[in-house]
Amino acid sequence: MSETESPYRLAFKLGVSGRCPRCQSGHIFSGWLKMAPKCEVCGLDFSFADPADGPAFFAQLIGAIPAVIFALWLQVKFAAPLWVHLFTTLPLLLLPTLLLLRPIKGWLVCSQYLHRAEEGKLHKADE
Repeated sequence: MSETESPYRLAFKLGVSGRCPRCQSGHIFSGWLKMAPKCEVCGLDFSFADPADGPAFFAQLIGAIPAVIFALWLQVKFAAPLWVHLFTTLPLLLLPTLLLLRPIKGWLVCSQYLHRAEEGKLHKADE
């Protein structure tokens, strides 16, 4: 990481390209969305990575809002039948969502590593 590059920008850059957050050379994915067990270059174990439903939430949020606005406009303006929505609105909803899942998942995994995110722990008052 260069001294001028923030960890936020680096996490985004590495995540979108699917690169290892430690060595920046290996890959974090072994399939479209399947995480690799470890980096093939530096050996970083990716078991720490748990983006959970975050990628799906962000991808649906980004993809669904324009699709729903389009569907409402299409319905109000033209009173479109269901089959028109199936051929226009459904692809507009599915394509951005599916295309955004991998880069968002990579970004969240790299952010977890670069910011040393861990599971929250409760501490008792006497500790």
